[in-house]
Amino acid sequence: MAISVPSIAEPPDLLVVDDIEVVYDGAILAVSGISLKVADGAIVALLGANGAGKSTTLKAVSGIVQADRARISRGCIHFDGRDVTGLAPNLLAHQGVVHVLEGRHVFPQLSVEDNLRSGGFLRKLGRREMNAALERIYAWLPRLKVKRQTAAGLTSGGEQQMLALGRALMTGPRLVLLDEPSMGLAPILVEEIFGIISHLNASENIGFVVAEQNVNVALRHAHYGYVIENGRVVDEGPAQRLAEQENIHHYYLGGTVA
Repeated sequence: MAISVPSIAEPPDLLVVDDIEVVYDGAILAVSGISLKVADGAIVALLGANGAGKSTTLKAVSGIVQADRARISRGCIHFDGRDVTGLAPNLLAHQGVVHVLEGRHVFPQLSVEDNLRSGGFLRKLGRREMNAALERIYAWLPRLKVKRQTAAGLTSGGEQQMLALGRALMTGPRLVLLDEPSMGLAPILVEEIFGIISHLNASENIGFVVAEQNVNVALRHAHYGYVIENGRVVDEGPAQRLAEQENIHHYYLGGTVA
């Protein structure tokens, strides 16, 4: 009698982007036919040169693209099995998707702690829950605890990036969309931030989609990667395989890969 061996189930796809097209001002095609998947609890890197379509893809997922006078003209996006195509960003955040925009957007006049509290308002946390959530953030991002009463605008670029991430984490997300977290930062801070991402992923099962030009650091921390060029996915695969490809840097130099 044959013995059946139970199969090992693949982790379910938390995010599925299916053949989306994004048009700005009704005429400018920014993203054309991008499809990608993010497994539950995975770190996925979106790689490509500036202007390749990485940021637009993230904005389409989070719903923020509508604020840029753009729309998804084709395709669909599913999160946790539900169609969320075109859903407003605040409603999507309630479902567990939060977007950290490029440029470390913080409220400069507010203290670090008040910036973090603003992320907790989405969940309507009580005082005790809010304080407990703040302490979790400070445990993950100890630099912020030292600066908790400092105006956010007076902190360093690295601290502001950590603050933007911490504020996003205050919403209790399942998936964080990070746009160019290494931009303008010293290499040691880039390593620290990506180390935090890996730690949160491993210890809290938070998924990340990271749009990044720093291919080396992104692929060292990601599980899977997509290479985007001219608004299309031109390569994809496990992060380790992509990192071993000699032609990967051609996509960042604007060259054509044979």
